[in-house]
Amino acid sequence: MSESRAPHILSVTELTRTVRDLIEGAVGEVWVEGEISNLRKQASGHQYFTLKDDRCQLPCVLFFRPGLRHSSLSLAEGMLVHVRGQMTVYEARGQYQLNVALVQAAGAGLLAAKFEALKRKLSAEGLFDAGRKRLLPRFPKAIGIVTSPTGAAIADMLNILHRRAPWIQICINPVRVQGAGAAAEIAAAVAEFNSGALPPVEVIVVARGGGSAEDLWEFNDEDLARAIAASELPVVSAVGHEIDFTIADFVADLRAPTPSAAAELVAPDSEALLRRFEQFQGGMERGMHEAVRGARARLTLVERSALFREPKARLREWAQQIDETAERIARLAADRVAEERRRLEAARSSLWEHRPDHLLRIRRQELEGLRERLSRGLDQRLDGLRGRLEAAGSLLRVLGPQSTLARGYSITRTEEGEIIHSVAQAPAGKTLRTQLADGEIRSRVEKAGQ
Repeated sequence: MSESRAPHILSVTELTRTVRDLIEGAVGEVWVEGEISNLRKQASGHQYFTLKDDRCQLPCVLFFRPGLRHSSLSLAEGMLVHVRGQMTVYEARGQYQLNVALVQAAGAGLLAAKFEALKRKLSAEGLFDAGRKRLLPRFPKAIGIVTSPTGAAIADMLNILHRRAPWIQICINPVRVQGAGAAAEIAAAVAEFNSGALPPVEVIVVARGGGSAEDLWEFNDEDLARAIAASELPVVSAVGHEIDFTIADFVADLRAPTPSAAAELVAPDSEALLRRFEQFQGGMERGMHEAVRGARARLTLVERSALFREPKARLREWAQQIDETAERIARLAADRVAEERRRLEAARSSLWEHRPDHLLRIRRQELEGLRERLSRGLDQRLDGLRGRLEAAGSLLRVLGPQSTLARGYSITRTEEGEIIHSVAQAPAGKTLRTQLADGEIRSRVEKAGQ
């Protein structure tokens, strides 16, 4: 009977690393949904938490990595999240854990898709067009604010408005700014300011402090966007922090990065206005002093002038200048009248030369002369052509075949009309036609030879 082989004994480290290799190879990188609990944030920036559901728990760690861009999502106890990470084993404790690389709120992907779909729809309808945006009044007397009366945003806005423009009347229409149904309350509040049911205002501010995407989601409501677009009063959207964007921001006449910034945008700075008024006052005072100095200088010149010292002599001098000017004007007028008369006579002569009946008579005479020259030319041309025709006829009679025949010559042809030039063309038995001056003879060749 053989001895039993001794078992291979692993160290705890070896076994733990084997388990780690198995988990990392079999599971690898995964997405997990769960609720955050036992959250611990270290000074190093690392965050440790447990991801759980109603049955199980999963230890997680989110390491801080300098130089990398981290999500703006702030982790909190009880938050339902989606995490992506690598399954591994923490060897020092021998427990498996998820090394988290990315965290996003549960449903964030769906919310983002809904946000983009509504944004494209309203943009296609023109609700975001810059051309429909209205300017805010520079010096409003009354401002309407739609926000939660208990939030920190309203306190900051009231402090800034009171400091910058204490004369502005503020009308707060309290609403919920978070949770289901909040969008309907905000839309109704905007409509109330436009209906006249509340004290009249010149601009409306829709405000809410910062929060998560879920907290701000009511400001992405389509009905609220259409209520803001339909407002006859300018609307300022001041929702969340500077990095937060909602549909209300795009459709409003002006987007403020924060509620505090909205208060600074709608209210003029009284201290700056006071400094501006002081500058205007100083400029006006300087202008008045300059005007007075200029008037005094002109008065001094008048007092020293010859007109002030000897007004009668200056009046006589001016009267003489007026008489000379009148004479020059009379001469110029007479010369102008004479010139116009000469131009009128020249125009009258030109008009006489260009009278229609006179021109018609001249054109008729020219036409009659042309007709006579044309008739004479045609007659001369016809006479020349007749002479040439008669000469050609005489030449044809002299040189033509008929004259040759009359002198005793004849022309012999075949029956086909071909002229006989050689005995080779007239073999024995060939019928010929001989043309004489007074007729034609038909004959048959008996014998042909040289």
